[in-house]
Amino acid sequence: MDRTRVWLGPAGWTIAVFGALALLLGAAGLLVPQIVLALLGFATVPAAERAAFDYTTVFLMASSMASVNMGVYYLLAAFTGMRQFFGWTVPFRILTFCVFSLAVVSGYAPPRFFGVAAWELAGALATGAALAYEQRRGQPQQTSSAQG
Repeated sequence: MDRTRVWLGPAGWTIAVFGALALLLGAAGLLVPQIVLALLGFATVPAAERAAFDYTTVFLMASSMASVNMGVYYLLAAFTGMRQFFGWTVPFRILTFCVFSLAVVSGYAPPRFFGVAAWELAGALATGAALAYEQRRGQPQQTSSAQG
C-alpha cells in the first residue's frame, strides 16, 4: 500500500472541506431529519400526523445517504490526490446552483433553500479559482499515487 503523503494545496482543501461538510450534514439528515428540514426552511410534520402516502422522511433519508456517500467520495479524492476529479466538480456544482436556484424562484423550494444553492456556487468558484491559482504557480496537476 502506497503511503505517499499527498499535497492537498488550495484546491484539495476546497474539496476536503466540502466532502467533510457533505458527510456531516448527510449523517445529520439520517440521525435527526427534522433538524435538517428546519435548517433548509421546510415545514416539519410529526410522524403521527403524516399521511400514509407522505414519503418526505424516506426521500430525506435517501438524499442524506447520497450526501454521506458524496462526502466520502470527495474526501477520498482530496486525500488521494485525484486532481482531475476536482476539475470535474466545478461545472456540476454550478449546474446544481442553477437547478436549486430555479427551484426556489419557481416556488418549489422555500427561500432558505437558496442557501444550499449559494453554497454550491461558492464551492465551485473556490475550487475553480484554486485550480487556476495552482496552474499559474506550476503546482502539481496530478500526484503519482492517483495515476494508479
